[in-house]
Amino acid sequence: MPKPVLDFWFDFASVYSFLAASRIAPLADAAGVQVRWRPFLLGPIFATQGMTDSPFNLFPLRGKHMIRDVKRSADEIGVGFRWPSVFPQSAVLASRVALVGLKDTWGEDFSRAVFHAEYAENRVISEPTVIADILTKLKVPVDATFASAQADEIKAELRELTAEAQRREFFGAPTFTTQDGELFWGNDRLEQALRWAKK
Repeated sequence: MPKPVLDFWFDFASVYSFLAASRIAPLADAAGVQVRWRPFLLGPIFATQGMTDSPFNLFPLRGKHMIRDVKRSADEIGVGFRWPSVFPQSAVLASRVALVGLKDTWGEDFSRAVFHAEYAENRVISEPTVIADILTKLKVPVDATFASAQADEIKAELRELTAEAQRREFFGAPTFTTQDGELFWGNDRLEQALRWAKK
């Protein structure tokens, strides 16, 4: 019997996506659920709602609480966390490279490494040198991967994933969707999403 499938929609600019990416693999394995990683961009979705910045920047009190909340959550699951000096960061390059890797065997490891660089090491993931360093550590050819990430089909795929997220009325990340169309929003809904996918 094939495993039930859960789609994990994430944006590298989303700090709660960082938390979900850090813990989804072992939880999904234990639940017997296959996870499909789906990078998309929240920026265009926020723009249609009249927002030109992250809600955590637009509403400072909410942002202050969020940083503390993420620190508690990161400590609880045993991952390092440093609030980045640049937030939010452009995720376009990292997302395109992730799509290349998700067609191969290294996409999930790359995605986790990008989140770690951004939210544990305070690195700027829009810088090609940062992405190149991650690829090198994963023993993935840098030049060939960058060339693939600039291909028209990869650019179109990221645009289509973002458009699909908008059509499905996503309003944040991470978002989890099941094969029957159920939508779960937020890192704290991961376990519930896995249970729903399994049933």
